[in-house]
Amino acid sequence: MSRRIRWILAGVVILAVLAVGGPFVYIHFFNQAPAALTLPAASASGTGASASSSTVSGTWTITSGSVVGYRVNEVLLGQNTTAVGRSSDVTGHLTVTGSTAASTVTAATFSVPMDTIHSDKSQRDAQFDGRIMNVSEYPTGTFTLTAPITLKGDSEESYTAHGNLTLHGATKAVTFPLQAELKNGQIELLGDIPVLFSDYNIANPSFAGFVTTQNHGILEFLLILKQG
Repeated sequence: MSRRIRWILAGVVILAVLAVGGPFVYIHFFNQAPAALTLPAASASGTGASASSSTVSGTWTITSGSVVGYRVNEVLLGQNTTAVGRSSDVTGHLTVTGSTAASTVTAATFSVPMDTIHSDKSQRDAQFDGRIMNVSEYPTGTFTLTAPITLKGDSEESYTAHGNLTLHGATKAVTFPLQAELKNGQIELLGDIPVLFSDYNIANPSFAGFVTTQNHGILEFLLILKQG
């Protein structure tokens, strides 16, 4: 009888270890979230701005290499992890006036089809497309600049942007930091926008006690623009 009790207790301990250790190993070794976005390194064939002072003015359009997505901290089976979903299907443009040495972004608008944002989990994406973001009813997320940004030159610099962000059918004024650089004939913008879910009537992503999230996340972006 005592041996049977010992085996039962041992089994309980093993199950407890697997319940905690299994998710830990899976999350931290096999399911690591993508790193935060960064500005691309300068190409070996060119450094600095290739756009001349006479061509920097005009319309700059989103091109390949642009990424928009979300990053949300969550607790999955008792383990802290980060949910990340991204899309490269980004469109938009910005308008610049002035020269390379003294220029201003006077207008900008960007959008992404919400059903193109995907994570590494099909179950998470199904929740995102359905009860969380309801992409069939609210198919597009957009941002529109509402105040000009005076650029400090062609080197990487930090700025503050003001605009309207539309998600899930709701539009809110937002203010956030971004980094901008003009190099190799491209304008590169990097930043993230804090998103409080309740501001946009977005359902908290927590799901059935299996996943628990915070009440906020960030919209992260890397935008690459070329003139024309």
